[in-house]
Amino acid sequence: MTIPAGQVIKVPESLDFERAAGLTVTYSTTLYALRERGALKPDETLVVLGASGGTGLAAVELGKVLGARVIACASSDEKLAFARARGADEIVNYAVENLRDALKKLGGERGTDVVYDPVGGPYAEPALRSLGWLGRYLVIGFAAGEIPKIPLNLALLKSCDIRGVLWGAWTKREPKAQHALMADIVRWYADGKLSGHVHAIYPLEETAAALKEIAERKPMGKIVLRP
Repeated sequence: MTIPAGQVIKVPESLDFERAAGLTVTYSTTLYALRERGALKPDETLVVLGASGGTGLAAVELGKVLGARVIACASSDEKLAFARARGADEIVNYAVENLRDALKKLGGERGTDVVYDPVGGPYAEPALRSLGWLGRYLVIGFAAGEIPKIPLNLALLKSCDIRGVLWGAWTKREPKAQHALMADIVRWYADGKLSGHVHAIYPLEETAAALKEIAERKPMGKIVLRP
């Protein structure tokens, strides 16, 4: 496979190949989601579901870089402590708390502005309900397994947007924009604003074990395969 020279980004000496691999996918997906699709602005409130996973962690860190107030949501206190240590302003344990009620309280009368959802399942609708006027709900993926069915009257009543995020297709359509986006990510990493945290590195022959860990939703941060 040949990579066009214009798509190559020089990484700083402090960035190893494993972290660089994680930054390329999870952080690029997330910055595209938050900045290009979500139009996240400074001082807005960002809700991140699955906040300790690879893309969730990226959303917490990039949300702070972009100046947002970040509400991290996850399924255990350990995962939430991990998100809090990486910049989350507020936390919600949706395994023991009612997500809708918690987000309503944290969003206040104004509501939240952007929801970043890589989880789907039963958490999608209550997260969308937390949005205020002109809010944006970003569809990243369905780690919970179930593709949610959103009542469209919610979008009508809030005048909010449900926006899909397909980063891979965007990179092919807008290679120059992706190059600039990745350059920002590498610069922020060099400045110490992003962790690029890698949960574990597996040799290629242990791919099945890596996938099993992901399926069990154990990783905090990114899992990387090393050829």
